[in-house]
Amino acid sequence: MGKFNSFEEINSWQKSRLFNKRIYEITENSAFKKDYDLVRQIRRASVSISSNIAEGFERNTDKEFVYYLYVSKASAGEVRSQLYLALDLNYISKIEFDDLYLNVSDISKLLSGFIKYLENSHKV
Repeated sequence: MGKFNSFEEINSWQKSRLFNKRIYEITENSAFKKDYDLVRQIRRASVSISSNIAEGFERNTDKEFVYYLYVSKASAGEVRSQLYLALDLNYISKIEFDDLYLNVSDISKLLSGFIKYLENSHKV
């Protein structure tokens, strides 16, 4: 589990928590809000990032934690794909897209680094 006492101490979880809030805010705009299916899907994928970090941490084994970190990373990829659709449908501006894309990509990179650390250091 690294040197953490709780999942709340993990940087990628902290950043994904803030990202979730931003996704909820951005999907409340009038154009986006009308697309119930996409709103629901991008919110679920976003929440899945932080939720899987927390769930994996609470499993108390590095092997299971790494599995959940991979699921979290996959959800970050799903969000990136959905952001492209939101941009293409003009639900978000290019500036909003760039900001959200940068944030979720940063979370994904943090997760990759954490996975490598756990796999290499603890011989998962």
